[in-house]
Amino acid sequence: MAESMQGLHRSHRCTEVNNTMIGNTVTVMGWVQKSRNKGGIIFVDLRDRSGILQVIFEEANCGEESFAKAEKLRSEFVVAITGEVAKRGGAVNENLATGDIEVIAKDIRILAEADTPPFPIEENSKTKEDLRLKYRYLDLRRPDLQKNIMMRSKVTTLVRSFMADEGFIEIETPTLCKSTPEGARDYLVPSRIHPGEFYALPQSPQIYKQLLMCSGYDRYFQIARCYRDEDLRADRQPEFTQIDMELSFVDVDDVIDVNERLLAKLFKEVIGVDVQLPIQRMTYKEAMERFGSDKPDLRFGMELCDVTDVVKDCEFVVFKNAIEAGGSVRGINAEGQGAMPRKKIDALVDFAKGYGAKGLAYIAIHEDGTMKSSFAKFMKDEEMQALVEKMNGKPGDLLLFAADKSKLVYDVLGALRLEIANQLGLLKKDEYRFVWITEFPLLEWSEELGRYQAMHHPFTMPMEEDLQYIESDPGRVRAKAYDIVLNGTEIGGGSVRIHQDDIQEMMFKALGFTMERAYDQFGFLLNAFKYGVPPHAGLAYGLDRLVMLMAQEDSIRDVIAFPKVKDASCLMSEAPNTVDAKQLEELGIAIAKPEAETEE
Repeated sequence: MAESMQGLHRSHRCTEVNNTMIGNTVTVMGWVQKSRNKGGIIFVDLRDRSGILQVIFEEANCGEESFAKAEKLRSEFVVAITGEVAKRGGAVNENLATGDIEVIAKDIRILAEADTPPFPIEENSKTKEDLRLKYRYLDLRRPDLQKNIMMRSKVTTLVRSFMADEGFIEIETPTLCKSTPEGARDYLVPSRIHPGEFYALPQSPQIYKQLLMCSGYDRYFQIARCYRDEDLRADRQPEFTQIDMELSFVDVDDVIDVNERLLAKLFKEVIGVDVQLPIQRMTYKEAMERFGSDKPDLRFGMELCDVTDVVKDCEFVVFKNAIEAGGSVRGINAEGQGAMPRKKIDALVDFAKGYGAKGLAYIAIHEDGTMKSSFAKFMKDEEMQALVEKMNGKPGDLLLFAADKSKLVYDVLGALRLEIANQLGLLKKDEYRFVWITEFPLLEWSEELGRYQAMHHPFTMPMEEDLQYIESDPGRVRAKAYDIVLNGTEIGGGSVRIHQDDIQEMMFKALGFTMERAYDQFGFLLNAFKYGVPPHAGLAYGLDRLVMLMAQEDSIRDVIAFPKVKDASCLMSEAPNTVDAKQLEELGIAIAKPEAETEE
């Protein structure tokens, strides 16, 4: 039978009790982690969000009634215990913050009894994730998850205090807004008052934060909820959180400066890591050529090497065809992997095919300097020698090559270097390598749409010196855009925005927009720009990704209290779900039956 805590007050959390309090009386409350009855003496591990405290029940100290209650205790019962802090009688437990003390119980109240949980509440749970997510309220009791959620809270608290000190104003923007079909797919919300019309949930506060710059709030920030109806991956959720900011009267360096100091503060104060400032910068072009990725992982080498010139005259048809089609041949050197078994090399070839490669060519250099290669018979000895030299190949190395359109070669080798680094254990989670990627292309060609589209969004400022190419060679124009990358993950990105209407018109034209269509989608922003708009720039972090890396987790689900799974559903609350017919009727919505049913 559950008891009331009326008149009882908790004096300390479990790990706030320490050896300076020996002899004092404390009242602690929490969950029973485990209870062990050793005959005449009962040991209870009491758990709250701070950690674990050992409590001891002996009838001589707590009386018959309390001892009888203690005998009933099981895992996850909620209790309030009053007792005296004492030096631990048994061996000190080095793994606990309270490992050198215990509480000798005088009184206990059972505040709630508990059924046996469907899985043990413990760190590093081996329980399948689906079961843990179904009972997420129990999963969230686990100390490692509680540590992550508390770390996230600390990050947001520090962001708020840093931004306030830097003169930023926190402003909330709407979550019911107009759908603008550029970017990912919107989540739509039907309107009862305007039948047949819909709001969209924001994919980001982009337009609103630019409007705030027009309104004179020259430094804005928000910890903003964002929504995208897209297919999920480990680091994607349908709803996620951004640390969003916008600044007026600034250029690229100003935005980078304030953000470097923010990152340095967060990493130092939350996880004790010193971020070396200034953070390295690398252009998009250099990142692609060296790492095959615009979010390069700098914790290891294995850089791409362009060998097109070296093999351009060889007879190997794979290389030849790629070069003739305007592509390139590039390679990576997996140092010390020359003895990799054929089976593992074949697995790497299959991996590369998954990224669109037709295959992988390789040279394994044995310790004695002899070579085994998949294409040696098509090459002259001196060509092979020149190729190995260009790749800095040494005895014991494995050289891997891809040949195709350069974009595909980058994708394949960029993914391959990460896969090999992962297999070799080179990706240390406690090493933090930041890099700014700058000078992104302004536009990228979409085969699907048959036109250029904005790489970031239509309001991104081109680099002044490239404006001359916007009509003649749009793919050549670089943007004043920048991403902050950590260990191969993009944690934030932003750009300087267009504030001159002639440049904005050129941009819409390059995207194939008529001004009529531009006004239809973004009219309220373009109208606002007629009334004096300051130069402005911004940046947004993915808060979930940032905390995931700080907590050394592999998935953002481990740093979100109530995440969705891969099909965007919540296993715990069973959302999304059907709604009753009356609600649909009010909205003027009819559900179309699946085709199979309508054919019958």
